[in-house]
Amino acid sequence: MLAPAENAVTITTWLADFESALAESDEILLGTLFHRDSHWRDVLALTWSFKTINGRDAIVNEFCKLDGVQPTSFRLAMNRAPPRYVSRAAVRSLEAIFTFETVEGRCNGVLRLTREADDSSATKAWTLLTALDEIKESEGQLENPPPKGDPPSRSFRGPNWLDRRKTAAAYAEHDPAVLVVGGGQAGLSAAACLRQLGVDTLIVDREARIGDNWRKRYHALVLHNQTHVNHLPYLKFPASWPTYLPKDKVAGWFEAYAESMELNLWTGTEFVGGTYDEENGRWSVMVRRSDGSEREMHPRHVVMATGESGIPNLPDIPTLHNFAGSVLHSSQYQTGESWRGKNVLVIGTGTSGHDVAQDLHANGASVTLVQRSPTMVVNVEPGAQLPYELYEEGPSLEDCDLIATSMPFSVAKRSHTLMTRQAKRLDRHLLEGLESRGFRLDFGEDETGWQFKYLTRGGGYYFNVGCSDLIVSGEVGLIQFSDIANFVAEGACMRLADSVLRRI
Repeated sequence: MLAPAENAVTITTWLADFESALAESDEILLGTLFHRDSHWRDVLALTWSFKTINGRDAIVNEFCKLDGVQPTSFRLAMNRAPPRYVSRAAVRSLEAIFTFETVEGRCNGVLRLTREADDSSATKAWTLLTALDEIKESEGQLENPPPKGDPPSRSFRGPNWLDRRKTAAAYAEHDPAVLVVGGGQAGLSAAACLRQLGVDTLIVDREARIGDNWRKRYHALVLHNQTHVNHLPYLKFPASWPTYLPKDKVAGWFEAYAESMELNLWTGTEFVGGTYDEENGRWSVMVRRSDGSEREMHPRHVVMATGESGIPNLPDIPTLHNFAGSVLHSSQYQTGESWRGKNVLVIGTGTSGHDVAQDLHANGASVTLVQRSPTMVVNVEPGAQLPYELYEEGPSLEDCDLIATSMPFSVAKRSHTLMTRQAKRLDRHLLEGLESRGFRLDFGEDETGWQFKYLTRGGGYYFNVGCSDLIVSGEVGLIQFSDIANFVAEGACMRLADSVLRRI
């Protein structure tokens, strides 16, 4: 579908003026192109850094300091989402994807034009993203480019494809250029992208199989965000897959992905540690294999992709050691079948706490949740999916990812505050029911919601898939941790209003 002509002309005119202003370091012209409350986010394109500049004067000053980058050929991107009017953080703007080049690489970006509050005619840049898409090829850049298609000839006596794959992954006579520590989604994605650039990359993961980081989690685990926001590079999940992916389906896909993308990996391998040699520009790292043997390697780069939730959070709970029953962390929990008919306290009201409590209840246990701190609760649909509405607007996955990347922090924060307020309105009856049961709610700093909670602390929220309803109905009990006086062999002693202790 072609963009309306007037939208395309508006964007093309702005880009031409912007290119001219950059070439001449024209502060006056640059100043006329940007809104007073404007934001420029650069992802490696013009500053070789991840940087966000806020405010027109600061942006103009930064552009005038660019040296040797030579950005040129600013064009409206073809075969991508056409320029269109959208509402981002309650601001109506003309949004467009564009392309350009620098001496280093080919780039793309996202531009949003809007009007000044006191000027009804001129449209100016409200947000601007400039992002490096690919580095221009130079002699010797691609050391070992991946094979494309069948080889021109066949050798029936030489090593076949499998032989070559085994040799490449063994690293018997050389070290990788890049060592990726961790074979989860981030590690696999990084290694796949590096392989497409011809960069020799090895993944090490301490688990026995790729995907075990999901495969070994509790039996009932299903992702709480939708399939279309969890794709890996180059290979999308099949269109026939469910909206919310079961853990074992994710685990199997990770393993299949590594095989399909021909990624070199050592499972059952622990990254012991390493140091960087500034003089030689390489690392000295030690890895330990499952048989106990160790290997020293000297990669040029190390990518740490160990995740933010792989290490259990084990709070120090006073007197809990007195309890004579079973105590286990959620990372050790598998299924509630063996807890049927038993009384169980689940300490913590984040996602894992709620899921474990719901699973125990489903298996016939008598469950009480213990809340240690206020928690955000939002129904999994539609409230929890509001941040992903962009992906339902029509643009391709790649365009949506770029548009999402283009949002400066302050604008994203404002947007999430609005979405959180909307989710609270949608979930009003549920939230009132929880509060009536004594559940303490929290919606983040400035009500920025669950995604900013994830970014700042990795948790503190729950997407309700049923456990909150069980709390409201009384089928799952709720107490506050502050009401527990201490633990004894038989259980927890509760503080009552008259200072009498009650065991549960």
